[in-house]
Amino acid sequence: MALVFLYGTLKRGQPNHRVLWDGAHGSAAFRARGRTLDPYPLVIAGEHNIPWLLHLPGSGRRVEGEVYTVDERMLRFLDDFESCPALYQRTALRVQLLEEGAPGAEEPPAPTTVQCFVYSRATFPPEWAQLPHYDSYDSEGPHGLRYNPRENR
Repeated sequence: MALVFLYGTLKRGQPNHRVLWDGAHGSAAFRARGRTLDPYPLVIAGEHNIPWLLHLPGSGRRVEGEVYTVDERMLRFLDDFESCPALYQRTALRVQLLEEGAPGAEEPPAPTTVQCFVYSRATFPPEWAQLPHYDSYDSEGPHGLRYNPRENR
């Protein structure tokens, strides 16, 4: 089993989330919301308004997303779905889990960090680094850059 950090169209409520629950692809279980320990540029780019996490650790913002536990079959499916390694590269990063405190607890629990795989972009057009950076992605967000799903292309 592996941990994967999802920040874009695969998150709950986003256009591609359904592929995580197709048992033919393997298994995926939501673990927690999370935020990258280091900042990264999360941009929306290209003719289909795709969210890209640029592999420029230390610049951008701490990005919020979701952490899933996936089996090897789902990991292979995600590699294919994300066109890895041609478009995205699967790399590791540290994610702080964002747990809600227990009701009535006097002190919040200590932050937990985990190592996760993430699909990021190591090579990209230079102008992408100058695009607005987001700390969270929603395909219907106020940015006005609505994602164009694969089935509509």
